[in-house]
Amino acid sequence: MLAFILRRLFQAVIVMVTVAFISFMLFQYVGDPVVFMLGQDATPEDVRELRAALGLDKPFIVQFGHFLANAAQGEFGLSLRQGSKVSGLIAERFPATLELALVAAFLALAIGVPMGVYAALKRGTFTSQLFMTISLLGVSLPTFLIGILLILIFAVTLGWFPSFGRGEVVQMGWWSTGLLKAKGWHHITLPAITLAIFQLTLIMRLVRAEMLEVLRTDYIKFARARGLSNRAIHFGHALKNTLVPVMTITGLQLGGLIAFAIITETVFQWPGMGLLFIQAVTFADIPVMAAYLCLIALIFVVINLVVDLLYFAVDPRLRVGKAGGH
Repeated sequence: MLAFILRRLFQAVIVMVTVAFISFMLFQYVGDPVVFMLGQDATPEDVRELRAALGLDKPFIVQFGHFLANAAQGEFGLSLRQGSKVSGLIAERFPATLELALVAAFLALAIGVPMGVYAALKRGTFTSQLFMTISLLGVSLPTFLIGILLILIFAVTLGWFPSFGRGEVVQMGWWSTGLLKAKGWHHITLPAITLAIFQLTLIMRLVRAEMLEVLRTDYIKFARARGLSNRAIHFGHALKNTLVPVMTITGLQLGGLIAFAIITETVFQWPGMGLLFIQAVTFADIPVMAAYLCLIALIFVVINLVVDLLYFAVDPRLRVGKAGGH
């Protein structure tokens, strides 16, 4: 187990160093930060002084070493557009993105798993076919179109939900949340549904396929021969084994929800990291772009590590395989 964890940690470090290098290259090839900070009318002397102050006159390896050391401490300099510390901007926007991703993941699991189980157990029925048709629409329609349709129907036509913003939030130190206020839930409903639809359909189809596969295995046939009830077979044996790969996919999809909430946050003007990143791209705010890439990579690495450990703990075959190999 220790060797497994150490190997995963080593791989995580390699991934983070690689992403940090890619992020650092933004400073080299996506515009000159000195020009952005001083403007086009700066004199050569001003440019030289600022480059020296920022350490941009040093060799490439030295600059990358400084970048790694600062990134390890969560420091990415100042935003070229807002003039504020990038770490402060990320800390301010991160709660909104994480809150949106968690609510969307909960919706996807709470609705997708039961729908997948029903579609597997009631295969061929009208409701099962309807679920599969809905899942095709959820996979096919782009996220921005789903968001616009929800705004048109539930915000503009019916007036049930607001179409933008986060609503009223509660500040708890540096962390902010809207889930403790009714208006916060009112504002997060449409963005969360928009972000959850693709994940929901993916989970539903995965659960259905895995459930059908498990129901064809020998131990399910033996369970039926022993006279166990359908409820015990379906939910005590089949569903338990179905959820092992679902857990892996769901964990990785949570990272995807955080990383790819950009479109949803843009459509609903949700004040999260995705909207901050879009604004940074628009104004070529390189420090913010680099910080966003590193943070998203860190989230994926941590989630992947946690999922691997959970998978190792849940599936006894892996423990037996590791012990045998050792």
